[in-house]
Amino acid sequence: ELHGSFPLHWFAVDHALLASDSAWTEQGRPVTAEQLATGLAEGLAHPTGTTPLPLHPWQARELLHRPDVQALLGQGLLHDLGPHGSHWHPTSSVRTVHRPGARAMLKLSLGLRITNSRRENLRKELHRGVEVHRLLRTGLVDEWQAAHPGFDIVRDPAWLAVDAPDGTPVPGLDLMIRHNPFGPGDDAVCLAALTSPRPWPGTPGMSSRLADLVHRLSTRTGRPVAAVAAEWFLRYLDQVVRPVLWLDGHAGIALEAHQQNTLVLLDADGWPAGGRYRDNQGYYFRESHRAELESRLPGIGADSDTFVSDQVTDERFAYYLGINNVLGLIGAFGAQHLADERILLAAFRSFLTSATGLGSPLPHRLLEAATLRSKANLLTRLHGLDELVGPVDTQSVYVTITNPLRA
Repeated sequence: ELHGSFPLHWFAVDHALLASDSAWTEQGRPVTAEQLATGLAEGLAHPTGTTPLPLHPWQARELLHRPDVQALLGQGLLHDLGPHGSHWHPTSSVRTVHRPGARAMLKLSLGLRITNSRRENLRKELHRGVEVHRLLRTGLVDEWQAAHPGFDIVRDPAWLAVDAPDGTPVPGLDLMIRHNPFGPGDDAVCLAALTSPRPWPGTPGMSSRLADLVHRLSTRTGRPVAAVAAEWFLRYLDQVVRPVLWLDGHAGIALEAHQQNTLVLLDADGWPAGGRYRDNQGYYFRESHRAELESRLPGIGADSDTFVSDQVTDERFAYYLGINNVLGLIGAFGAQHLADERILLAAFRSFLTSATGLGSPLPHRLLEAATLRSKANLLTRLHGLDELVGPVDTQSVYVTITNPLRA
């Protein structure tokens, strides 16, 4: 990351050990994960009977010290081809890399703890990404975008991984191949990055891009900063939060839509014009909607382990979308002196009242609960928990907080 970009490190995997799945299509024709990887390898020579496999360069160095990988290299079933090709850029999700003009982004395994988890792709996550893509293509995305055309999920429709000769997964080599829906003219910004203060060239102190946008809009329109901030916030609720509530209410799918997983699409002036959700880990299929979802996609959840009780879903959804995302955004407006938090809280209450008809229980919960359960990331880390391991209801530490939305 210090250099901003790097070439990928490539291995080649014997076809006998390759595990993969793909729901990727181009012009209506299916494209395998192997074909996608070969195309992204940009003419890299690799042994006959193998498929090229890209890795993060840090991960490649780490894997060479693991006995299971050393054994496969020694047996000629895995080949270290070294760095190759154009530079890729780490995104705000760190291990997801992007190359301008490429048809895919890559979500790479990275054996480092980021937040609370060691970020090596799990096989159930790979299945989950493809499964969600197939589920949306059953007609669900057409219904969703008829109501909210500016919002979608960044799809993860293909993956590659390596199995040992005995059929067990070899950790650390798993790769998700992600759609790259963003063109050179798109202004798609991770919400966490948008709200974070940072240094700007030629400007003293720290400020966020959010503050820069609001001040520019204020100057351009001649309106007070607080009025522009309030309108920006209301547009964000309509363009980003309302579609997420629709998906929960109509399909029983709650997104782990915290600020890091939420991308805001900005128009040429800097107003929210749409959004994207990204993360093949963060889906909660409500148990109460199991029959409906299985009728759309038979066998759903069998490999992805995505169905969760409604009680746990309600708690997590309230934290991720309500507390982390929206209350965090209100906090950023307030801390950066862009708006009065009390006014934005009132605006959020009004929005939630209007959203109660979408079918999601979240608006009622946020409006009526005296307390909410909030994830405590530092405590989760201090307890030594990896939130990707174990039952979903016990893998993180949650604490009780007073609900600031309660009138």
